[in-house]
Amino acid sequence: MGSYLLRRLLLIIPTLWAIITINFFIVQIAPGGPVDQAIAAIQLGHGVGVPGMATDTMGSGHARVGVANATDSQYRGARGLDPEVIAEITHRYGFDKPIHERYFKMLGDYLRFDFGNSLFRSASVLNLIKESLPVSISIGLWSTLIIYLVSIPLGIRKAVSNGSSFDIWSSTFIIIGYAIPAFLFAILLIVLFAGGSYLDWFPLRGLVSTNFDTLPWYGKIIDYLWHITLPVLATVVGGFATLTMLTKNSFLDEIRKQYVVTARAKGLDENKILYRHVFRNAMLLVIAGFPATFISMFFTGSLLIEVMFSLNGLGLLGYDSTISRDYPVMFGTLYIFTLIGLLLNILSDITYTLVDPRIDFEGRG
Repeated sequence: MGSYLLRRLLLIIPTLWAIITINFFIVQIAPGGPVDQAIAAIQLGHGVGVPGMATDTMGSGHARVGVANATDSQYRGARGLDPEVIAEITHRYGFDKPIHERYFKMLGDYLRFDFGNSLFRSASVLNLIKESLPVSISIGLWSTLIIYLVSIPLGIRKAVSNGSSFDIWSSTFIIIGYAIPAFLFAILLIVLFAGGSYLDWFPLRGLVSTNFDTLPWYGKIIDYLWHITLPVLATVVGGFATLTMLTKNSFLDEIRKQYVVTARAKGLDENKILYRHVFRNAMLLVIAGFPATFISMFFTGSLLIEVMFSLNGLGLLGYDSTISRDYPVMFGTLYIFTLIGLLLNILSDITYTLVDPRIDFEGRG
């Protein structure tokens, strides 16, 4: 097992390199980069705060236009701007260097976990990720935990009573929940319980209250759970169907196998057969889906939830950086998401061996 884990850990390096490389060169050819956005802001009269940028002093806020227009600039919105202004903008964002130089510098920095500074926020990328990570982890862990605690017992119960009225009605409810978009359910929760049109039981902003630091330890726990309740409920509503049906089908496949028939013929207790023999074999497929479940809750499933409940999580940070073309933040969040996903896949393999020691990863080619 040790050598297998070592190989998997070493494979993280080329995987991260490939993902970062592909995305780096894709965004280089995509229009609307940070330089284009800075130029557009100047044209609209907002300015971008470039040190030394010449602007008029008449209060209009428009960038100075030179006699020599930047008609030869590669940026289509640069016409009418002083070439020195364009040069200052490209230098500020690092686009005055060749693409290969920027690429190799990025690789060297990432090896040291140095993600640089945000282009549009006065903070380092690492600090932004550290501030956002607890929010996403909270939503992801609580959502995944609740989904597993509900779906696994429910799937087992459905498998045991396959075809019964309970099986039919429970399938109907979880499919309806699966069909409801998370953001739509979030709106419903806000309207009903967060000061919308009816009750005002839960807060609508943040993960904790403003006076969180002054609360006693039990008050902090209550305050945290009070804030996280609605976002987690909105996230998990559509997550029960897949895991419940996967658990049910896995148990049905195992229950019909010969060793279960033999155990029943020997007079073993039904619960002992179900939870001592069937459970271990049936849970392998469920465990295999844990990384995908957590990652979906961690990012894609919680993105709109973070927006609607004003939670500054990692998903929202990555989305905002993509929209604003904040490349350091965008690549930094992508790097962290990829690394977490790869490590969770390794953790899934370790859990395989804990559930069923017969699995030997050392013997895999």
